[in-house]
Amino acid sequence: MPFVIRALVRLAALFALTALAALPARAFETNARAAIVYDLTTNTILLEKNADQPLPPASMSKLMTVNMLFEALEDGRVSLDTRFRVSERAQAMGGSTMFLNTTDRPTVEELIQGIIVNSGNDACVVVAEALGGTEEAFARMMTERAKALGMRNSTFVNASGWPDPGQRMSMRDLAILAVRLITKFPQYYHYFGQKEFPFDNRAPDNRFNRNPLLKLGIGADGLKTGHTQEAGYGLVGSAVQGGRRIVFVISGLESAAARAKEAEAIVNWAFRQFTVKTPLKAGQRVAEVPVFLGAPERVGLVPARDVSLLVPVIGGDQLTARIDWTDPIMAPVAAGQKLAEMTVLRDGLPPSRVPLYAEGPVARAGFLPRLGAAAGRVLDMAMERFGPAPPPPAAPPAPEPDEPGNALTN
Repeated sequence: MPFVIRALVRLAALFALTALAALPARAFETNARAAIVYDLTTNTILLEKNADQPLPPASMSKLMTVNMLFEALEDGRVSLDTRFRVSERAQAMGGSTMFLNTTDRPTVEELIQGIIVNSGNDACVVVAEALGGTEEAFARMMTERAKALGMRNSTFVNASGWPDPGQRMSMRDLAILAVRLITKFPQYYHYFGQKEFPFDNRAPDNRFNRNPLLKLGIGADGLKTGHTQEAGYGLVGSAVQGGRRIVFVISGLESAAARAKEAEAIVNWAFRQFTVKTPLKAGQRVAEVPVFLGAPERVGLVPARDVSLLVPVIGGDQLTARIDWTDPIMAPVAAGQKLAEMTVLRDGLPPSRVPLYAEGPVARAGFLPRLGAAAGRVLDMAMERFGPAPPPPAAPPAPEPDEPGNALTN
């Protein structure tokens, strides 16, 4: 009966050319009520606090309205030049607005900027009614779409984030949504870094983007702030430094100043306490495993692509890797056939899983070698039956995340 074999290896032995630290980075104690920090480049969650608790998202839920509009652009239902009607309901919206009136026919591009930069509640209602018929119907569409995208703790009753007990999102769901906006709609992402939008000069004081990080020169380029009395001050943020992108969500801060301070501290911590190393190149041999009835009798295990790992900057211990495979591996084996999985264990960070593949082909052995191997196998089976009871098989390894964002949805 096939069973999983698990081998522990020290990365220092495998990766002699690259020394990796394994001591935990300085922990970040966030003042937010809830938070999540995610390294998109390496698919690594750096920090979680109440990340799955459904909370009032305030204007951060406008990102879901923007997502629905981007999807309509993507499938051709609308274009950036399409003009939408402004209803009396939209005109009557309070809070932060574009100051639209019923005689206006704003374009989709103007509404995108009005939602992202001006945080326009009226713009959200205009989009909702254009795409869903009514805001209530559109909110139901938002909820259904969120579930389909793996956002398990999100429900919507309006398009703007206006306070309501039925309007809830978790920090993880907002991070999932942010990653989607960054990776699936790169042609529209630049709007999130836009610092001002003086729509028709109607509200000069409301033309500036409220994201406090955009003016700091730290690589921040999105995405959306939020604030209500119930929710406190929050931010869905993202920044890029040295080829790495992080995404973070914070909520429940006591003031705009506290939000700005916390967000900047998170960005600095994420980039200064961690670094990316590439200890394995594509095709580099990691280990060998036996092949039953194979010629040759062993085959090398290699990764299909470069293995990049996020590790703490400071430390001296070495990382440990665990390799799991199902025994016996039967000949023939094709070059590039998946045979095993390597799990890299990092103190203070989630394990990183890497599939390993056959370095080359392995043919079936000739008749006499197969006969000898079969006899040895029968003897082994007899020993298993009449000898000491073997240890229970290890649990099969979990599948490796293949796309950015999977660490958020696992």
